[in-house]
Amino acid sequence: MTQQSFDRVTLTGHGKVAVITLDHPPTINALSSALVGGLKTALAEVARGGFRALVLTGAGRGFCSGADMKELPGWRLEGAGEVLERLYHPLFRTLRDYPMPVVTAVNGPTAGIGMSLALMGDLILAARSAYFLLSFTRIGLVPDGGLTWLLPRAIGVTRARELALLAEPLAAEKALEWGLINRLLPDEELQTEALHLAQRLADGPASLPFTRALFHDREAHEAQLAREASAQNYAGKTDDFAEGLRAFLEKQEPRFRGG
Repeated sequence: MTQQSFDRVTLTGHGKVAVITLDHPPTINALSSALVGGLKTALAEVARGGFRALVLTGAGRGFCSGADMKELPGWRLEGAGEVLERLYHPLFRTLRDYPMPVVTAVNGPTAGIGMSLALMGDLILAARSAYFLLSFTRIGLVPDGGLTWLLPRAIGVTRARELALLAEPLAAEKALEWGLINRLLPDEELQTEALHLAQRLADGPASLPFTRALFHDREAHEAQLAREASAQNYAGKTDDFAEGLRAFLEKQEPRFRGG
């Protein structure tokens, strides 16, 4: 077993399987600029390292809490859509076009764009303590990271729209029932099972990367990323986003006014 550390990310090699761990527990592995940079570097290292399958998981008590809230004030200055295109979209394109199967092991809460990351797995495993949360409306933003493309394809438009509009958590048991995840496991068995499945994939034929690519409609995915960025640009300029961000940072309930 070999191990390398990048910015807020750890890469561990298990033979032909690479395990990338989001590793910043104080923020529940929020997708900050630093962590995204470390993740991109780790993914590039895996792609050229002779591995044949990837496990993506989180350290600590959760998988990923979404965007780093401390960076969100900068979204109003740069433009939320521009931040998506500069920082996040290259990451999701890399995972979409990755040259090997990807298993995501959701080890606890995952929210916002962290949920987008979890759903990029070809096989999605979750611990019983996990839950999924489209938290965007709580701060006056719209779903992004390709969620409006990924989620309806997994659970249907009606359920996806409910999760997005009401921002209520989806427990792992319900996620399995709805078809959002492939397997539900006791917390202590999650990593072992993820590694086991990844090893099965790594021992598979050379056709597996082509098989995963056939399930991705690249043109539709790209179109939806662009639509999300446009909508996020608008949402990020509203007073409601400013209010949602203020309320979150001050741990209060937001008072949205529809503008």
